[in-house]
Amino acid sequence: MKRIFTFLAGAIALLINFTSGAQQNKTDNKSLLWRITGKHMAKPSYLFGTMHQICKDDYIWTDKMKASLENSEKVCFEMDMDDPGVMMSVASGLIDKSGKQLKDYFTPEQYKLVTQYVKDSLGMDIAMFQQMKPVMLQTMMGLSEAKCKDAVSYEETIIKTAQATNKEVLGLEEPQEQLSALETIPTDSVISAVLEEVTGHKKDETDDYAKLINAYKEQDITALYRYITESKSIGDDMGPFLDVRNKKWIPRMAKKMDKSSVFFAVGAGHLWGDHGVINLLRKDGYKVEAVK
Repeated sequence: MKRIFTFLAGAIALLINFTSGAQQNKTDNKSLLWRITGKHMAKPSYLFGTMHQICKDDYIWTDKMKASLENSEKVCFEMDMDDPGVMMSVASGLIDKSGKQLKDYFTPEQYKLVTQYVKDSLGMDIAMFQQMKPVMLQTMMGLSEAKCKDAVSYEETIIKTAQATNKEVLGLEEPQEQLSALETIPTDSVISAVLEEVTGHKKDETDDYAKLINAYKEQDITALYRYITESKSIGDDMGPFLDVRNKKWIPRMAKKMDKSSVFFAVGAGHLWGDHGVINLLRKDGYKVEAVK
């Protein structure tokens, strides 16, 4: 269940610090970058699938990806990541207003294990999480899956390029929409996942993560989507995290693309599937082609 956060809550954490579709063409699915044209668009826009954190050796950034970003007039993430107001809204939304502190969700023995894990694996003092909802701690643990000292973030590197070239940065949804998706996860499930992590009971999840990274490196978004939706360790119901949000994004993307060439950078898990962004854009009349 833990990596349901990788494609959603990863963006939130970055702000604080911070069966494939049968109707789709199965011969063109090995690409992280897609060109969007058609309807009344004056210029093409681009859709790129990110990993919120990945080891440097696994990081993919081709000349065509670089050129697509450079040629776009604006950049759009899941949320507007250079807006200080967004960061403040996210921070406020992750504060636990139930009257509990983080330690109240664990037994004293469990809390000692969690405290030590946060210190050793995250390099943080657990005191900084005391007023936060447990999902925030789980989010940070999810980002630590990249077991390397040189982990990088696509969002961070893309936004640096956007800022350096004076490109406007946009968002597809408001902070509360991402926070609402997180709220669909029962707190008991979050606590259980945290304890599984700190006690080392996560072999299957480690295997799943390796498969995800391998699929990402091969730019095989069909396999990546399948691992996300079928893996028991990632979660049984990804609807609130993928399908529901994807459907909301299409008209918002259309509005932005109608005015400018936009480089959309969203979690790679959103791209494929019957209700993936690629298929939904095609159903809406756009031509969406892999850029290789």
